Amino acid sequence: MSAQIITVIKGDGIGPSIVDAAITILDKVGCNFQYEYVDAGLTALEKTGELLPQATLDAIARNKITLKGPLTTPVGEGFTSINVTLRKKFNLYSNVRPVISFKGTKARYDNIDIITVRENTEGMYSGAGQVVKNEGELAEAMSIVTREGSARIVEFAFELARREQRKKVTIVHKANILKSTSGLFLKTAREVAARYPDIQTVEMIVDNACMQLVMNPQQFDVIVTTNLFGDILSDLCAGLVGGLGMAPGANIGKDCAIFEAVHGSAPDIAGKNLANPSSVILASIQMLEYLGIKDKAQQILTAVTDVIASGDRTTRDLGGTHGTTDFTQAVLERL
Repeated sequence: MSAQIITVIKGDGIGPSIVDAAITILDKVGCNFQYEYVDAGLTALEKTGELLPQATLDAIARNKITLKGPLTTPVGEGFTSINVTLRKKFNLYSNVRPVISFKGTKARYDNIDIITVRENTEGMYSGAGQVVKNEGELAEAMSIVTREGSARIVEFAFELARREQRKKVTIVHKANILKSTSGLFLKTAREVAARYPDIQTVEMIVDNACMQLVMNPQQFDVIVTTNLFGDILSDLCAGLVGGLGMAPGANIGKDCAIFEAVHGSAPDIAGKNLANPSSVILASIQMLEYLGIKDKAQQILTAVTDVIASGDRTTRDLGGTHGTTDFTQAVLERL
């Protein structure tokens, strides 16, 4: 059997150092992957004049599995978000962001275990119909939601819940006000939910969901929602477990998947050996689970959990005084 080839985009800022950490760990547990390194973001712009070179797109299409560090899209310069471009290009319609409590973080809660499943290609995030009129006095954007797009994301969430033996799916919407778009999403979600009588279904308006997540987050299990709400709620969930440094993300389509750190490129600490690599390490665990390599995924998770719980060489955001390489070394020693 030939080795699985993984496309690797190290990204910008702290990206290269945290991605290197994750790959060292994958190699240590004996994954025997082959890696094809390609560029995107500012690194690619400097080398090729493009944020997303064709060679990078070809590698993602060819290898089907990508591990990605944070990418910087220059702000206010007419560049489209690279992450949004990748999701649309490869039809990565499902954004899966799990958060779990790790003992030893400075999080406000413990016993959190929530998966947000976010529609990744439609809604306000699709960038459709964006215009500024009347010399900057009026701006417009379009939100497009389809029955097909709604059905497949809700189906994905219920299938995931069933596979992971989750008990409950919360459908988050704003159908009371956005009767057309959110209304269609909710109506379609109800139709899909009816096919999963083994799983409890709850409907919640997005503003209430935000309040409930802060007041009693333990009531949530799997959340499924539209693009913009999913973006906001998944970051809120990350805040419950200690911030974006502890939150991985997977963008999954029919035959292609990109696993990533969900935080930014943090240029202010780039090259200073300060960054917490947990987000991209956890994303690599998601990647292993997706590939069915569950034993190695569990091995890495156990090691990371122990490092954080014992405070052994943890980074500053976790209350320690150490950097990326020390934290990685602490994980490696437990493997």
